[in-house]
Amino acid sequence: MSFITNMSGVIAGAIGMIFTVFLTFKVLEKDPGNEKMVKISNAVQVGAKAFLISEYKILYIIVVLFALFLGIVNSWAMAFAFVFGATLSVLAGYFGMTIATRANTRTAQAATKSLGSALKVAFNGGAVMGMTVSSLGLLGLGTIFYFTKADAVIMSGYSMGASFVALFARVGGGIFTKAADVGADLVGKTEANIPEDDPRNPATIADNVGDNVGDVAGMGADLYESYVGSIFSASVLGSVFAMNNNIDHFSGAVFPFVVTAFGLLTAIFGIIFVNLTVKDKENIDPSKMLHMGTYLANIIEVIIVFIISKIFFGGYRAAVVITLGMLIGIIIGSVTEYYTAKKPVEKLAKSANSGAAPVIISGIAIGMESTAIPVILIAVGTILSYTIMGDLFGIALAGVGMLATLGVTLAIDAYGPIADNAGGIAEMAHLDPEVRKKTDLLDAVGNTTAAIGKGFAIGSAALTALALFASFTQVTGISAVDLTQTTVFIGTLIGAMLPFLFSSMAMNAVGDSANVMVQEVRRQFKEIPGLMEGKAEPDYAKCVSIATNGALRKMIMPSVLAVLSPIIGYYLIGITGVAGMLVGTTVSGVMLAIFMSNSGGAWDNAKKYIESGKEGGKGSMAHKASVIGDTVGDPFKDTAGPAINILIKLMSIVSIVIIPILMRLGK
Repeated sequence: MSFITNMSGVIAGAIGMIFTVFLTFKVLEKDPGNEKMVKISNAVQVGAKAFLISEYKILYIIVVLFALFLGIVNSWAMAFAFVFGATLSVLAGYFGMTIATRANTRTAQAATKSLGSALKVAFNGGAVMGMTVSSLGLLGLGTIFYFTKADAVIMSGYSMGASFVALFARVGGGIFTKAADVGADLVGKTEANIPEDDPRNPATIADNVGDNVGDVAGMGADLYESYVGSIFSASVLGSVFAMNNNIDHFSGAVFPFVVTAFGLLTAIFGIIFVNLTVKDKENIDPSKMLHMGTYLANIIEVIIVFIISKIFFGGYRAAVVITLGMLIGIIIGSVTEYYTAKKPVEKLAKSANSGAAPVIISGIAIGMESTAIPVILIAVGTILSYTIMGDLFGIALAGVGMLATLGVTLAIDAYGPIADNAGGIAEMAHLDPEVRKKTDLLDAVGNTTAAIGKGFAIGSAALTALALFASFTQVTGISAVDLTQTTVFIGTLIGAMLPFLFSSMAMNAVGDSANVMVQEVRRQFKEIPGLMEGKAEPDYAKCVSIATNGALRKMIMPSVLAVLSPIIGYYLIGITGVAGMLVGTTVSGVMLAIFMSNSGGAWDNAKKYIESGKEGGKGSMAHKASVIGDTVGDPFKDTAGPAINILIKLMSIVSIVIIPILMRLGK
C-alpha cells in the first residue's frame, strides 16, 4: 500500500479541518443583529460553555483514572490512544457547539432578509459541527492507525475514549436540555399561557442552552463515537477478511479508511452544493435543498467506492455492500420521517382533541409500530451484507456505508437546533412576527432532519454493535454463543434488561431536575413583581444553574452502568455470559431506541402541527394535551433514546478492551 493510501484518513481529516475553518469564518462574518439579539445570544453562549466545562471536568477525572488503569495493566500506548480519542471527541463537541451558539442570532438576523439567507446561515453553522466531528474522528483514528501500523488493540483504546465521552455528553446534555424544556413548557405554556420562547419565561434561556449542549454537542459526540466505532470494527474485520482470502492484510485494514476519506471529501462537495443552490430569496423549499446535498454526496461516494473496491479486492462486492448500507440508512431515515412527520402525526394531533390520555396512548403505539420496518431492514441488510462478502467484514462495511458521508448528514441534523434557537431569539428580541414564521419553518424541517439523523444513528449502531461483537468473539476466542448454556441465557436476560434500567435512570434524572425547574419557574412568576406584565426581567441564571447541577449529578450513574456491566458480568457469569449480555443489550436496545425516539418525535411534531393552526391551534384544549405529550416525549427522544445507541456500542468496546486484560490477569 502506498503512503497516501495509508495516510488517507489523516489527509482527508486535515482537508476537512481546513474546510471547517473556512465555514467558521463564513458564519462569523454574518450580521449578528441588534444589541438585544446579541445580548440574548451571549447569554446562551455563556450558559452552554459553563455547562460543558463543568461536565468535562468531571469526565476527565474518570478518563485520567481509567487511562492510568489501562497503562498499568496493558500498555501506555493504549492509554494514550484512549485519552487521545476522548480529547478529540471533547474538542469536536465543544468547537461545533461554540459556532452553533454564534450562528443562532445570525440566523435570526438573516431571516429579516429572506428565508434562503436564514437557511444558509443555519446550515453552515450545522456544517461546522458535521465537518468537525467527521474530520477529527478520521484524523485521530487515522493517525493511530498509521503510527501503530494498524494495531487493533491500540485502536480499540481510541474508540473506547470516543465512546466514554459520547455517553457522558449524550446523557448529561440530554438531562440538561429536557429538564429545562419540560420546566419551560409545563409552566409557561400550560399554566401561564405564554409562548415557548417568551422572554418572561425564566426557563427560556436554559431551554436554548439545552438545545446546544444536548442536540448539538451531545449529538456530535454520539455520532463521533458511531463514526469511529464503525471504522475501527471494519478495519479489524477487514484485516482478517484479507488474510482469509490471500490478500495483503493491510489492504483490508486500510480499506475502510479510504472509503470514509472519500466520504468526507464528497460531504464537502455536498455542503458546497447546498451553499451554491440556496438562493437568498423567500420562495424555497428548505427540506428539498438540504436533502439534495445529502443525496448528491452519497451518489458521488457510491461511484468512487466501486472504483476503489475494484482496486483493493479485484471486484465490486465490497462496493455493493457499502451501497446497501447507504440505502438501508436512507430507507430507515425515510421510515422515521414517515412516523414522525407524516400521517401518523396528523392522526396523533386529532387524538389531542379528546385530551392528554389519547395522545399518550397513540404516541406509544406509533413508537412501537415504528420498530417493525427498521428492524426488518437491519435484518435484511445483515443477511445480504454477510452473504455478499461471505464474511462478517460485510456487516461492518454496511455500517461504514451508513456513516461515510457523516459530514453533510450531521450538518443537516445540527442545523435544527440553530434554527430553533434563532426562533427563540426572534421571540425574545421582539422581532417582526414574520421573522418567527420563517425560523419556525426552518425549525419544523429541522425536527424532521433530526429524526432522520436518529434513524441513521440507530441503524448504524445495530450494524456496528454486531461488528464489534464479532471482534469481541475473536479477541476472546469464543467460537459460538450457545443459548442452551445457562450462563449465556442468564447473560442474555440481564443484557436485555440493561437498556430499560439505563433508560429509567436517564428518565428519572430528567423528571427530578424538571421538578426543581418547575418549582423555580413558578416561584419567579409568583415572587417577582411585574414579571408577567413584562416590566421585570426573570432570573435566567438560576434556571441555567438548576439544569446544570441536575445534569452533572445525575449523569454519572447511567454512564457507570454501561462501563461496569461487562466487567461485573465477567466475574459473575464468565466470558460466555458476557457474550450473551452483549447480544441481549443489542437486541432490546435497538428496539427501545427506535420506539423512544420515534414516539418522542411524533409527540413533538403533533404539537407543532396543532400550533400551526390546525386541530384547534395555540391555547386550545388539543394544544394543551399535545404539550403534555411533547413533555413526555422530550426525554424519550433527546435523553434516553439516543443514549441507548451509545450504551450498546460502549458495552461492546469495553468488553473488547477490558475482558482480554481480565482474562490475562486471571491467569
